Amino acid sequence: MNKSSLKPASVFEQFAKINTIPRPSKREEKMIDYLKKWGESHQLDTHVDETGNVIIRKPATPGYEDRKTVIMQSHMDMVCDKLVDIEFDFDKDAIQTYVDGDWLKAKGTTLGADDGIGCAIELAILEANDIEHGPLECVFTRDEETGLSGAEGMKADFMTGDYLINLDSEDEGEMFVSCAGGRNTTAKFTFKREEAPANSFFMRGQLKGLTGGHSGDDINKKRANAIKLLGRFLYQEMKRYEGIRLAQFHSGKLHNAIPRDGQFVVAVPSAIKENVKADWNVFSAEVEEEFHVTDTQMVWSMESTEAESVIEKTVADNFIRAIQAVDNGIYAICQDPELNGMVETSSNIASIHTTENEINILSSQRSNVMSNLDNMCATIIATFELAGAEAHSSDGYPAWKMRTESKLRDTVVETYKELFGKEPIVRGIHAGLECGLFSERYPNIDMISFGPTLRDVHTPDERLYIPSVQMVWDHLLLVLKRI
Repeated sequence: MNKSSLKPASVFEQFAKINTIPRPSKREEKMIDYLKKWGESHQLDTHVDETGNVIIRKPATPGYEDRKTVIMQSHMDMVCDKLVDIEFDFDKDAIQTYVDGDWLKAKGTTLGADDGIGCAIELAILEANDIEHGPLECVFTRDEETGLSGAEGMKADFMTGDYLINLDSEDEGEMFVSCAGGRNTTAKFTFKREEAPANSFFMRGQLKGLTGGHSGDDINKKRANAIKLLGRFLYQEMKRYEGIRLAQFHSGKLHNAIPRDGQFVVAVPSAIKENVKADWNVFSAEVEEEFHVTDTQMVWSMESTEAESVIEKTVADNFIRAIQAVDNGIYAICQDPELNGMVETSSNIASIHTTENEINILSSQRSNVMSNLDNMCATIIATFELAGAEAHSSDGYPAWKMRTESKLRDTVVETYKELFGKEPIVRGIHAGLECGLFSERYPNIDMISFGPTLRDVHTPDERLYIPSVQMVWDHLLLVLKRI
């Protein structure tokens, strides 16, 4: 299979164009301009709201004018991550894609199929003249990945449709009717730097090659978190030896990604440097065995490095204790039988970076039950406060509750069975979808979310399962015809 043979051709042509347009979260101006000009050039009713969301309306095809209006919605921004040894500027460079069997991938960067493929599907439908449908509103929101601020800033009169199909899901054949709410919790340690003790030997420990993934949808897959592993080693050594001093700790980038790599710099008494190296080798082997299924490409290294000032001991020790203690991963499972054992509440320690006088920590909490989201955030805050840090949680975004009755859900399920001869999976997702905010702003809109299969989103291993795009396309067209 090569790129010229990808089906449906119209969707992959649109996706190729989208991937030439830089669109990092919060810097989507070029994509907004592209969509605005695209809609106007096709003589379609096109508007951009004050937040930067774009809506393009298409009239019904003949004979479908009396149908209710269907909204299709995707987000225009993408997570920007790359391999550490790749030179790439997400504000200028086009994503370079290639076909690997049945998968479309990018060369050393995130692919942008989350949610560029949803945008491409919408544009292909808007451009087509052989599809039967009622009135359509195609909505492209900005900044979904770093705070849902596009959906948050949308006014209640921007969309006018009766049904909404969100195209930001990642498992073909799974129809999502509920999502988690979420918040970010930050913590900050402040300190003074000091000269390292005499006869100190400086060592840099580095870990890379973890699988990582989405901090909501992948939190139940037992993948390693680089922050927790590096913190765990430092705690072990702090308990074993006197005189270990922390100088730097860096890991993670985004609130919604499980950190894949990280590093620390420590000063150790010269007399124990060989002990620390030996402990590192034993520790890395033990951890590789723990994660021998989910993380098979771990790369560990420890080497000497230049001397520098260190963090005052009390603060550094308390920071290391906090990283060892703080909750990470699944906290609770949904009790509702309809949601079939889905993760209800979780937390992900997402990034830590040191400056001259601060350690800044970012974490992400999610839950389908808002009271337990409060509890999870309070647990994270209390852990860091006990260690002497300042900590607080953001306002976040709400959960999307499943409807008892849904005409859209019924139609989506019936058409899927008709096309593919099997039942789709109807479930919730442990990730934030913009449907949560829409459900507050537009309580009468009937909503569902589905899309083609993606794997390892938010990482340079992100890939799109090509055959699933045709399946979603065929299904969506039948839904638009029937609803």
